[in-house]
Amino acid sequence: MASPVTLDVSDLAGRHVTVAGLGVSGVPAARALRGLGATVTVVNGVDGERQRAEAAELEALGGVTVRLGDGDTLPQGTELIVTTPGWKPSSPLFLAAAEAGVPVWGDVELAWRLRKADAPPWLAVTGTNGKTTTVRMLAAILEAAGLRTAAVGNIGVSLLDVVLGDEPYDVLAVELSSYQLHWAPSLRAHSGAVLNLAPDHLDWHGSMAAYAADKGRIYEGNQVACVYNVADPATEDLVRAADVEEGCRAIGFTLGTPGPSQLGVVENILVDRAFVANRQKQAQELAEVSDVNPPAPHNIANALAAAALARAFGVPPTAVRDGLRAFRPDPHRVEHVADVAGVAYVDDSKATNTHAAQASLDSFEHIVWIAGGLAKGATFDELVVASAKRLRGVVLIGADRALIGEALTRHAADVPVVDLDRTDTGAMAAAVREAARLARPGDTVLLAPACASMDMFVNYNKRGDAFAAAVHDLASGRVPDDQ
Repeated sequence: MASPVTLDVSDLAGRHVTVAGLGVSGVPAARALRGLGATVTVVNGVDGERQRAEAAELEALGGVTVRLGDGDTLPQGTELIVTTPGWKPSSPLFLAAAEAGVPVWGDVELAWRLRKADAPPWLAVTGTNGKTTTVRMLAAILEAAGLRTAAVGNIGVSLLDVVLGDEPYDVLAVELSSYQLHWAPSLRAHSGAVLNLAPDHLDWHGSMAAYAADKGRIYEGNQVACVYNVADPATEDLVRAADVEEGCRAIGFTLGTPGPSQLGVVENILVDRAFVANRQKQAQELAEVSDVNPPAPHNIANALAAAALARAFGVPPTAVRDGLRAFRPDPHRVEHVADVAGVAYVDDSKATNTHAAQASLDSFEHIVWIAGGLAKGATFDELVVASAKRLRGVVLIGADRALIGEALTRHAADVPVVDLDRTDTGAMAAAVREAARLARPGDTVLLAPACASMDMFVNYNKRGDAFAAAVHDLASGRVPDDQ
């Protein structure tokens, strides 16, 4: 195996750089590298209509070659790979690069290295669940403080576009996935937060320890605050393991009464005992629980994490309150769709793993649960045990619904279960009708699948849309033709 080559962005003119992947991250990376004078080859395993359109656009720049249908072979002469999120470290392309001594950077690593001298600091967020909501809350708080900011990163806005753009920012609210952090060893945020840790993407990382270690990279080199979840000791362990700048503090958030250097909740008030003059004896009121939308426990935790990062940046308490009041959650995240016959219908299609589904189930007292899809290797016993007392009934859909059904048989045998053995376009409407039959006034029919959606739907958004459409049909008395 060859020794790794050491490169910096100032060395890229005339170099042969390979970009792994197209899409939201790959296209900006190829453009940025070409702008630095590199000769760029983009490789992508999929050869489809969208990819061909993106390839034509890039090749029109000159100095860029796009190779579709082969993401495994290392292009001859490659001196650096810049990868988009999602490509496994075990991919043949990266194994060949390691053998040849070719370094691999992620698109976030490239963006970090390309920052200008007056670049805004990054307030960075990661975690198994809640990242996007927390980053959007953080951006709303920063905006309420009068700061120029943007929610960027894994949220769907390329960091490269922001870093290389002309828009001046005071600070960036940055969502980072474990994939992105794996390939970003140089990242040094102003402050960072790990919201929670639960098994996810283990096929990519290889183990829970590796997954956690990649999440923990967000704390490396933090300047002011490492924000962790008091209820999730693994996040605090990552803080302890991090090499941070002198004076950087560990700041906890909790749904209970906060101790010194923590943010928490006292009598339905979000309070700060971290960024106050005398944190041993004083607490600063930030907002009311009712200012959080929706005020579900896991979302209050998201709000506290966002507030901690904002306070670490010097934002005043009134901006926390005003930002949370102004925040509107993205669709399909504990979204109230309608009330029908005294029953609330809630869409949390974004709950694609057991950890997220647990947070959702914890938010309601009496539930008819719609669950199922692609389990991605998950098990459901702990989820069912924790939620059994809340369940009025369960409607199961999707390819791996039997796994949830077996857990229900073991741990909640008295809960009525409807097993829908269908994956056609009318399946969600049927699930909603069955849930309505099981529900009583005062109950919540909750779509929190605990599974991925791709067995039946293009993505979780389409699954949530189908649920909402079925609920509106129910409310209006319409019965779909494909019932």
